[in-house]
Order: sequence, then structure tokens, then C-alpha cells
Amino acid sequence: MTHESQQGSKVAAPIFVQSGKSEFPELDQWQQVGHDEAQMAYDMTLRNELSGGTETVREFEAQWREMTGCKYAVTTINGTSALYSAFFGVNVGPGDEVICPVYTWICTISPVPFLHATPVFAESDPETLMLDPQDVRRRITPKTRAIVAVHLWGCVCDMDALMDIGRETGVAVVEDCSHAHGAMYKGRPVGSIGHAAAWSLQGSKPVSAGEGGVVATNDAEVFDRMAMIGQVNRIAGLDLQTPKYQKHQPLGTGIKFRAHPLGIGIAKVQLAKLAELNKRRGGYIEEVEAGLADIPGLRPVKTHEGVQRGGYYGFPTHYMPEELGRLPCKKLIAALNAAGVRTGSGYDLLHRLPYFAEGFDLFGHDRGPLCGEYKGYKEGDFPVTEKMHANLLFLPVLSDPVPDAARQILERVRRVVENADQIR
Repeated sequence: MTHESQQGSKVAAPIFVQSGKSEFPELDQWQQVGHDEAQMAYDMTLRNELSGGTETVREFEAQWREMTGCKYAVTTINGTSALYSAFFGVNVGPGDEVICPVYTWICTISPVPFLHATPVFAESDPETLMLDPQDVRRRITPKTRAIVAVHLWGCVCDMDALMDIGRETGVAVVEDCSHAHGAMYKGRPVGSIGHAAAWSLQGSKPVSAGEGGVVATNDAEVFDRMAMIGQVNRIAGLDLQTPKYQKHQPLGTGIKFRAHPLGIGIAKVQLAKLAELNKRRGGYIEEVEAGLADIPGLRPVKTHEGVQRGGYYGFPTHYMPEELGRLPCKKLIAALNAAGVRTGSGYDLLHRLPYFAEGFDLFGHDRGPLCGEYKGYKEGDFPVTEKMHANLLFLPVLSDPVPDAARQILERVRRVVENADQIR
């Protein structure tokens, strides 16, 4: 869920927080954490599985490799550190540029400036909300080291187009799968297509460790670099695959991004529930989307050919104000909330954050990639995404809906829309 607070005349960016139970108890029977997770944490504590690459951690990593089809995977303290490891794994460093969609959560790109590289934002496709490959191609320079394919809200990018760009230019593609646990692209699990991939296991994610992450790849060299940057003194060493870095066992670079085993134990229990969770969430969302065909003003977000959504971290829909007398999206959202349909606008575009818009002296003394010659961004720099974003609204995600939950949600939405001319 999101919370917005006033800061002077500005509205703070929405913050996603952990929710252990459904926000619609009358329509959704879901409870994220139960007895099985508590028993796992209890048993692991008694076994003193409290640090490092324990047996349970390694079992989870093996199951993650099996689910994703990746040869190598290792857990981290959170999704941000997983992305940091992925960027380091594909050799992002000083002077490089990394292209990512301007419509994503800040943590997709936050590790990049700390690697002394510069974020380069790109437009999103207005129909799918995913990174626009054509705009990516326009923004490639000799400095481009990586492209971030963000599978936002459980949808999936056009991976064929992005991988084509990667092959043509020699630029690595990093998949941010934090919202898309279990999603597929043309029969392949997300995360197994690019050069490296990262997942968040934060408390509100479908597979939750409370705080945790996973980074994976099919490239042994990339994996060894990912292990070197964050797995210091892991039990039985760093799990390195190639001879190149063996002399650095077991300490690597001395950086510790290791996940807490108890969290990974909880995630292991939840991983076993993921397929059923995706089935329930997906069935409910598809039923609501089908029902929107009879409701003016709202239509589903399109998906690329061959995509099977997963995770369903959010339920975005397009709003078409011209069908409801140009009623502003914010007023429709307020009316839906008043009618008992928890509705939001998601989070803001990255180029609007002062950190990126104005730049930031990250290391002090006018040093770092976001100061000096950094030009920053302004409103209007991403007209396609700005227009799309202005008319997005998010309907509630139900994880274990009662049999007629979708019908009830649709009825509430329909009543609001039918009375749109009375909304002030």
C-alpha cells in the first residue's frame, strides 16, 4: 500500500510498506505470514542457522535456480544490494552510463551513482508501461555499460528487442524482477534472459524474507564478480565458479551483502506458495480486467506477446478522461476510495525527484556522477511517459479473494463511473 504525506506545498513520493494481511478483509482471505513461516524461523534458531550460507539458505538458492532456470544464484540482504551486485557483476564502473526507465522505483538505479556511473533515463511504452526499446536505442552512447529491463508491477519488458540491442552494442542487460516473481516471457522465466537479474524479497513482495534479495545469472564470470562484491566469508567460501578469483577466497572484496538466514528461511516457505499465489492474484486481476470492457474510462494495461505475468505487485489501469467529461484522474481516485475501492496513483517519475532533477554532490567536494557536468532533468523531458503516468490508477490487488470479489470490485467501480458527472 502507499502512504503520502505533505511536506510544505509538496506531496512526498509514495512509500511502500510491509503489509502482513489484506487491506480488504471482507473480500480477501490472504494472510502473508502464518504458522509455517514461524515454525521455520523457530527451528532454524534452535539449529543456530543465524549467519552465512547455511543449509537452509543454500536449499532456497537451489530452488530459486530451479524456478528461474539460472545456473547461478545467491541471496542478499535486500533487492537494492542484489541490483548493486548485478551492476558490479557486469562491470559497471566510473564513467559508465546505465539506461533505465524513468518510470520505476528509485532502488532500480540507486546503486549506479555509488559505482561512479551515471543514470540515463528513458521513456516507457505508453501502452505496456515497460521500458521503450526504441528510446533506449536513441540513448545508447559509447559510455553505455548496461540497460535495466524493469518488469514493473509484474508485467514483462519486450526482452527480444532489448536483447537485440544488447547484442548489437555489446551492452549488458540487467533484469530487475523485483515485482515479477514467477513471471514468464515466451516460455522463459524472467531473470534467465538478460546477463544478470535481481529480485527483491522485501516484506510486501510475493516471496518475502522481510528484507532480502536474490541475484542470479547464467554467466560464471558475472556470478563470480557478484559473489566477490557481497558474500564475504560465506560458509564454505564464496561459491566461486572460475579460477580467476580463487585466490581471493573466502573474503572477496570484504563487502558483506549476505542475507539473514532466518529471513531466507521464511522466504523458502513462501516460495512453495508462489505458484498458487500467482494463480489466485492473476485470476482475480484477469476477471476485473475483463469486466472493465463494460465500464467507460478505464482499460487494462497491455502486455507484450508471449508474456505470462507474475508477482502482480500492483494493478495499474489506464484512465481515459475524455470518456468521463475530462474528470481529473486524482478526483476519480478520491471518489473510488470513498466508495470503498482502495485506489492509488503509484509512485512518481524519477526525473522529478530532486536527487536526479537537480543532481547531488554524492561524495562531497563536488565529486560524483550527479554533480559537476551533470545536466539533470526537468519537466517535459519525457513527454510520453509523463502523459501516460498522469492517467494511471491502481486498483486493489487481492491475493486470496472470496468467490465474488472481482464482481464486487467491478460493481463499486461502475457505480462511481456512472456518477462521474457528480464528482467535484
